[in-house]
Amino acid sequence: MASKAVFSTPKKTNFTFIDLFAGIGGFRLAMQNVGGKCVYSSEWNKDAQQTYLTNFGDLPFGDITLAETKAQIPKHFDVLCGGFPCQAFSIAGYRKGFAETRGTLFFDIQQIVEKHRPKAVFLENVKNLVSHDKGNTFKIILEVLEEQLGYKVFHKVLNSMTHANVPQNRERIFMVAFDPEQVPDHQNFQFPQAIDLTNTIHHLIEKEKQDDKYYYKKNHPYYPELEKTMLKNDTVYQWRRVYVRENKSNVCPTLTANMGAGGHNVPLIKDNYGIRKLTPKECFAFQGYPMDKYVLPKLADSKLYMQAGNSVTMPLVQRISEEIVKVLAK
Repeated sequence: MASKAVFSTPKKTNFTFIDLFAGIGGFRLAMQNVGGKCVYSSEWNKDAQQTYLTNFGDLPFGDITLAETKAQIPKHFDVLCGGFPCQAFSIAGYRKGFAETRGTLFFDIQQIVEKHRPKAVFLENVKNLVSHDKGNTFKIILEVLEEQLGYKVFHKVLNSMTHANVPQNRERIFMVAFDPEQVPDHQNFQFPQAIDLTNTIHHLIEKEKQDDKYYYKKNHPYYPELEKTMLKNDTVYQWRRVYVRENKSNVCPTLTANMGAGGHNVPLIKDNYGIRKLTPKECFAFQGYPMDKYVLPKLADSKLYMQAGNSVTMPLVQRISEEIVKVLAK
């Protein structure tokens, strides 16, 4: 199923890629921006599929664990991309890793790489993946990629605020693997260097008054604590179940998938009109999506918050993609 795309495939493309665990298209937008053509996408969440369709004109295939979904993957493509689900490894989850079904989705990646042998594999996950189960989980992933599949792996933890000029404190592990036989220049791959953070939260936060539903009313049980603690307009605060935490670095704290469900981790700001939550649009902006173009479909705010929290920071993925393209081009 296809419809008109907000972000269409570039006229001149240099490589092809598939977009697994596609979410709302952070990998796709980044890879298209550096000359890639998406030839397949997969995402099981129906709401995320809707956001993806709205912006890219393609409805992703569903559950990648199913043989019939894998069967739709084209025989040849250059790069496999995927921010594979991280709940099994994150601090916020129960950290069961490969003992939990979501943790085994890496093995679906393994099967696809084994069958199709792309030139490169580009993966993202939570920083905790590195230390999960005393490092054993990450060790297994590296062994699969290097010893079983014969790829050369580069990996690094990068932060959106130090490597993408995006004012969000978000650390993630990135893995880039090359097939040495197809990519003779693979040893020259380097992750991007840190860059200055020149964008502030004020570049991304809406100046006008937002819908009343985002503001805390004075009779709200949290309001006295919020009013007492939230004194500045220059930072993003975070509600942590029973108290408010200021982000001292004046950036947005890590966006999480559960921030729309009330509870903890909701990013808050003080503006000229009161104390409010970030809007879904602002959360997408804090993931680096170009909000002058990117379209949010008519979905419940809770769904959109989840999509933003689950997403990659698009400009950071694009900077890494640029380095991948340099090596593939040689």
